[in-house]
Amino acid sequence: MSNRRPLPALARSLALAAVTTAILGHAPAALAQGEAYPTKPITLVNPYAVGGPADLLGRALAKNLGEQLGTAIIVENKAGGGASIGAGFVAKAPADGYTLLLGTSAAHVVTPAATTVPYDGVKDFAFIGIVANVPNMLTVHPSVKAANFKEFVALAKAEPGKLSYASAGLGSSPHIGGEMLKFKAGLDLVHVPYRGAAPAATDLVAGTVPVGMLNLSGVEPFIKAGRLRAIAYGGSKRAAGQPDVPTFTELGFPGFISGSWYSLAAPAKTPPAVLDKLAKALAAVQASPEFQAVAAQQNAELLSLDRAGASKFVRDDAQAMAELIKATHMKLTD
Repeated sequence: MSNRRPLPALARSLALAAVTTAILGHAPAALAQGEAYPTKPITLVNPYAVGGPADLLGRALAKNLGEQLGTAIIVENKAGGGASIGAGFVAKAPADGYTLLLGTSAAHVVTPAATTVPYDGVKDFAFIGIVANVPNMLTVHPSVKAANFKEFVALAKAEPGKLSYASAGLGSSPHIGGEMLKFKAGLDLVHVPYRGAAPAATDLVAGTVPVGMLNLSGVEPFIKAGRLRAIAYGGSKRAAGQPDVPTFTELGFPGFISGSWYSLAAPAKTPPAVLDKLAKALAAVQASPEFQAVAAQQNAELLSLDRAGASKFVRDDAQAMAELIKATHMKLTD
């Protein structure tokens, strides 16, 4: 015969509440956070300085993404270290969806490959999507006797080591694109790195450096003015404003995409439900006429990739970068 006595009604209620709380306490955080998220402002870290191309795109993204999510998104610039300062900050931030990164190849691929950083450029992040890609354009000064890509290759091969090309700096996407061109086409070009695209374009237009591999947004005004000649494009398709310029793929280099891509990423262990909500909001932003207009002003391609596709995109870029470094012994830092 049992000595246990029935619990009073209040005690039974308290016991049931305690059991329920314990069960819910072990429920997936993703479900709880995903349903309520966001409940406060979000910080979008831009690993570059105020006023540059990344900043313009990042602020447009923050505005439109905030409208989709119904909360304020504050852009915080944390420049320096080849984008590693901002990326490192986000990698170590709480994985709750309230600290995001406007990622780039430099932050996730190039700088981690070139030097020691306190994070893994791929494993320490959950990639929500690829916001946009700003392709590079291969241009030459009008004094260069090459009217098209075929003539340029012939000239470069006839005079190995005599032609130099300008980039936005060691490890920049124009530098990577230039070295990829050298490797794939078998050319001997001398790299002249600048501290940014603007000074590179200035010397390119002046003829100080005869060849350039720079973001189209930075050189298109000079192309339209006849001060530079465009001969090959690093986008997945021809640029709307330069329809007569073929892509590298069309010129016999399949898969040759060269440009500055921008991703939206969160710390690696961010709940899947939060990431899904962010991915849905990003897709809506990319479909909006307002954001498309901003992207068009920078000649940016909008890449509609889901979370899995975005992760693959970054992993593929990291693998291609590793192979390129191994094959060319490319120098990425001073």
